[in-house]
Amino acid sequence: MKKITIYTQPDCPPCEYAKLFLQEKGVPFQLKDIHKDAKAKKELMTKYNSYSTPTFVIDDETVITGFQLEALQSALGFEV
Repeated sequence: MKKITIYTQPDCPPCEYAKLFLQEKGVPFQLKDIHKDAKAKKELMTKYNSYSTPTFVIDDETVITGFQLEALQSALGFEV
């Protein structure tokens, strides 16, 4: 199973869609709220060069910025 981290923040509709999608597919994930966690925000910007949510990090290798359904499905091995 792939390790998925989602960088998110409150009042982010695409973040909610992303969480629902993964829950419906039965895919476990970890959330990092950049609004509540300054370390997560810094990590998102410096390590992953992203300034928006949702940002997905899959197995510390693949980074997907924004809720790009096809890219996410492809990265997780779902049929596109």
